[in-house]
Amino acid sequence: MSAVALPHDVYGSGPHHVAVLHGWFGDRQAFAKVVPYLDGDAFTYVFPDYRGYGQARDLAGEYSIAEIAGDVIALADKLGWDDFSLVGHSMGGSVIQRVMLDAPGRVRKLVGVNPVPASGVPFDEQGWALFSGAADEPGNRRAIIDFSTGGRLPAAWLNEMVAKSLGNSNVEAFRAYLPAWARTDFHAEVAGNTTPALVVAGGQDPALSADVMRATWLQFYPNAELSVLADAGHYPMEETPLALVAVVENFLRS
Repeated sequence: MSAVALPHDVYGSGPHHVAVLHGWFGDRQAFAKVVPYLDGDAFTYVFPDYRGYGQARDLAGEYSIAEIAGDVIALADKLGWDDFSLVGHSMGGSVIQRVMLDAPGRVRKLVGVNPVPASGVPFDEQGWALFSGAADEPGNRRAIIDFSTGGRLPAAWLNEMVAKSLGNSNVEAFRAYLPAWARTDFHAEVAGNTTPALVVAGGQDPALSADVMRATWLQFYPNAELSVLADAGHYPMEETPLALVAVVENFLRS
């Protein structure tokens, strides 16, 4: 399928353009708690929905990392962005690296927030059963969110996150994106890439932990740096929004 410019929100009017890409459980509203604190004078942010999510919920596709990347590049073209930086949460962390490769010379900086590495994510049989069952079972989604935030957050928040996830995506897309982010391995293409990269890890995220980031992102990118948000799990935009904005914008300004 040909690339499409995805539905999106724009915040700010600054000269540094930044595309912010959501994860498996979210649509563009996943970043709602950070938006009021962004520097709209220094940056222009765009928040798109992937095919199968949000306003693109009914947009058919193959639901692959490469397809999202092509759509993001098409959106940047539509916005007239010659160059831009990228922020990607979780699954979006894989996508931003694909965009960088497929739009050579246009990406200024990468920011991965609890990001999936270019090597994908290994699963044992039990873990794969939990994640692959999440498309049809809300209880699986809740268990994943609880586990990935350290089993320490309020039940009401877990329930809210599950409800948002069920409401913001279609089941076909949600199911297809799991192998897309978990089993897509293109780390040989990014190894040694000199693009400046910030990797933000949550100290309470047991899966995509700081140690995983050191073994992947920091090995692949010679100009990568790691920032650990001690009080965040897998969703720092929900758990520690002010700290996340500060660390991301400080890096983008540097």
